[in-house]
Amino acid sequence: MSNSDIFTLGLGLSTPWRVIDQRLETDKQPHELHLAVAAEPGARFPCPSCGQLCKPHDWKETTWRHLNFFQHACFVSARVPRTDCPDHGVLRINVPWARPDSGFTLLFEQAALLLMREMPVAAAARIIGVTDKRLWRVLQFYIGRAIDQLDLSHVQAIALDETAAKRGQVYVTVFIDLDTSEKPVLFVTPGKGKECVTAFRAFLSEHDGEPTRIAEVVCDMSAAFLAAAAESFPQAAVTVDWFHVVQIFTTAVEQVRRVEAHQRTMPKSLPQAKAGGARWTTLKRPEGLTEQQRQALDELETGGFATAEAYRAKEMVRWVRQAATAQAARWRLTHFLNHIDIRLDAVGGDEGRGEAASMLGPVRDAVETVRRHANRIIRRWHSGHSNARLEALNGLFQAARARARGYRSTATFACIIYLIGAPIGDLLDETISTWGVEEPEKAEKQLGCSPPQPWTNS
Repeated sequence: MSNSDIFTLGLGLSTPWRVIDQRLETDKQPHELHLAVAAEPGARFPCPSCGQLCKPHDWKETTWRHLNFFQHACFVSARVPRTDCPDHGVLRINVPWARPDSGFTLLFEQAALLLMREMPVAAAARIIGVTDKRLWRVLQFYIGRAIDQLDLSHVQAIALDETAAKRGQVYVTVFIDLDTSEKPVLFVTPGKGKECVTAFRAFLSEHDGEPTRIAEVVCDMSAAFLAAAAESFPQAAVTVDWFHVVQIFTTAVEQVRRVEAHQRTMPKSLPQAKAGGARWTTLKRPEGLTEQQRQALDELETGGFATAEAYRAKEMVRWVRQAATAQAARWRLTHFLNHIDIRLDAVGGDEGRGEAASMLGPVRDAVETVRRHANRIIRRWHSGHSNARLEALNGLFQAARARARGYRSTATFACIIYLIGAPIGDLLDETISTWGVEEPEKAEKQLGCSPPQPWTNS
């Protein structure tokens, strides 16, 4: 068996394609192995539109990067014909080892996808020896193709939330299927406003979903999200997730603490220069405090600090959450809001505490926000759905972003979100392993070779 025959078998080629020459260029680093592929003289080729065998019209020399041959970079070159079809005219054929308009072979792209699933794209590019921009184009193509194949006809409950894409208030909004246990991400779009919900409704309709079948939407208290949800999914019940209720009071505590730290000396027992300072003391639950932090909290509460008043409000939210029924939750929430109002009014009427009252504006705003959305918050006890999974996924997305040291655009960040959280893993594998053709028999007939075994990391 000749060297050309060995390489022909290695590439998975069959009639009319075969390797006719090979050369190793040792004057380059790394060394490059070039394989020349050609069709047999007189061969006919399938029309890309109808599959009818036609004579070649003309030829074009094309080169693709292939998997390394040992330590040598490998390239496949071939003269690719255009067919002269009587029905569809002159068209460039699709070669069996690469997708149209790609500079890589399919097996090379499959190996690259496996690496990009496990590490940042820039790291994968360094290992493979190509630029990361070329790998991003590969990733975006296959993820886009997999997303196009999603079937959303079963979707009935969704959650949405924004996550930071890069510095400078740049966000993407992520939508998930609340009834899917694994890989629940459905859609990612730039921004965090009303237009994001409108874009998801269009995406849902394009993928066999029915907007009128959406029974529940879970989101935060963003006015834009709430208005868009009511407009795009009028039959759906909108639930404000409890995570965001806690978050709004936690944010209020931090805002009050920052203002007060500039106007008053915080308790001496607080380690100001350490991570265990006032910030972490007021953000932790009481049972999670260290002895030093507990002592500092006691000084905050007995010293008339506004931060202590905000902290009490935050901790009382937990009492509401412990309600067993929706009726009990409504009663507790009403009494909680009224109690905080009374406490804030008492601080304002207490002579000598005028400064503390002025600092508690963020807590008053939080109370009013929760009061406006009380009905949607109470729905949490009827629903059983929450944004907890989406918040956990956001942590994974941000960890990937930090590991990659940021992404150039929201489009590349969206690709990573789909790769991590969308149910497209099998679709990606299927797309590569079948070489873009649904039936292997059809591939063998039209492309002139049988589909190769998928490359795995086992």
